[in-house]
Amino acid sequence: MNIIKATDYNDMSRKAANIISAQVTLNPSSVLGLATGSSPLGLYSQLVERYKQGDLDFSRVKSVNLDEYLGLAHDNPQSYYYFMNENLFTKINISPENTHIPDGMATDGQKACEEYEQAIRALGGIDLQLLGLGNNGHIGFNEPGTGFEQLTHCVALTDSTIQANSRFFEKPEDVPTKACTMGIKSIMMARKILIIVNGKGKADIVRKAFFGPVTTEVPASILQMHPDVTLVADAEALSLCTL
Repeated sequence: MNIIKATDYNDMSRKAANIISAQVTLNPSSVLGLATGSSPLGLYSQLVERYKQGDLDFSRVKSVNLDEYLGLAHDNPQSYYYFMNENLFTKINISPENTHIPDGMATDGQKACEEYEQAIRALGGIDLQLLGLGNNGHIGFNEPGTGFEQLTHCVALTDSTIQANSRFFEKPEDVPTKACTMGIKSIMMARKILIIVNGKGKADIVRKAFFGPVTTEVPASILQMHPDVTLVADAEALSLCTL
């Protein structure tokens, strides 16, 4: 695992943007696995600025998102479909037909997950997968206890994840309790993985995930077994680790 220490959130975002920029520049037809939440906002902003300056071209890039809440329509501001369009897709020259996000309104969630997994394979797999890190060690919506062999699947969110995500909703009871997520095996099949983490609140889980035993109780710990992982984290997130 390659660990890059950043000074703060902005520096983390810039360093992570450098990695994705290099991926797109060297392989203009890259398949990017993308994430949502507060962690990648700065990174996406950096990519948008570089596109506007003429330094990046996304016209041949394809993307697949990690996950989506079940029960939220595309026009719901809290859906990940809405998030991606608001913060990245409509601000760069990526073709809408080249972007893929799980269908949160599918009547048959499991069938939708299976079709999503097939879509990833049809693209030839993921060249670079971007990840954040949950407070309990989840990646995507793969909660503690999830088997490492899981492909894209429906999942019931834990109370801790619902509570953590409630800051994006008006009321905690508005947070969806289920989601469709790439499985851990789906994530591990990506050729490269980039994980970004910031803040002192993540210091303990960073230590457990990347310097502790590999266990399903800390889903992100499996990333220790991947051949090409880069962790970009700020000083606070790495404060409990001996590098």
